[in-house]
Amino acid sequence: MDETQSTPRPRNRGIYLLPNLFTTGGLFAGFYAIIAATQGRFDDACIAVFVAGILDGLDGRVARLTNTQSEFGVQYDSLADLVSFGLAPALVMYHWALQEMRLDGPIPGKIGWVAAFVYAACAALRLARFNSQVGTVDKRWFIGLASPAAAGLVASFVWTCHDLGYTGEQLRYFALGVTVTAGLLMVSRLRYFSFKGGGPRHDRVPFLAIVVVLAVLVGIAIDPPRVLLAIGALYALSGPAYAAFRRVRRAPVSEAAP
Repeated sequence: MDETQSTPRPRNRGIYLLPNLFTTGGLFAGFYAIIAATQGRFDDACIAVFVAGILDGLDGRVARLTNTQSEFGVQYDSLADLVSFGLAPALVMYHWALQEMRLDGPIPGKIGWVAAFVYAACAALRLARFNSQVGTVDKRWFIGLASPAAAGLVASFVWTCHDLGYTGEQLRYFALGVTVTAGLLMVSRLRYFSFKGGGPRHDRVPFLAIVVVLAVLVGIAIDPPRVLLAIGALYALSGPAYAAFRRVRRAPVSEAAP
């Protein structure tokens, strides 16, 4: 038998650059958001966070479509997510509002940067837990608010308030609550729908869902900050709401007389 026919040709590994380029783009967007926030360009910073979210959603799909998944890509994606959805939103919120808490005294000023750190630390813990649970949890659900969703909530809050003419100084305590709440939701045990199919039966998308997606896209095109904030807030609240629904549904069974 001809040796050239029996030995398979090695696959060109250059294609592995493709998903990692999307990851690098997301990392760049997160880094740019930090730079823009330090310069007071909060609209640009918030947009950059959402760009990072879009690229983060694409890199994994590109890797699966091109069959270029790798352990390196998984680890690189997590490190990029920590910058884009952990550090970037925390620093955007800090430079916009949390640093203004120093106006109330040295202790509130420290609380401001501690709150930003708590958010970043919760994002790191969320990513570490997600990586350790891959393959062992139901793909239909996220345990805890996903870091891109938390980053979107924080960024859309800053973007909306800044667009409406509010300053971080005026809303510094409300911003503190949003930051800490988003961080704690990431490390919570609440279930959030992941919008991922659970198999071939779940791959079909209802026609109504397509209509809803189109309506959302139109709304984002008309008024991006407010629509994104509404989506982020509703999704963040869906976890506690679903937990409350499950508890209420189980209550009659547990409280029934023997």
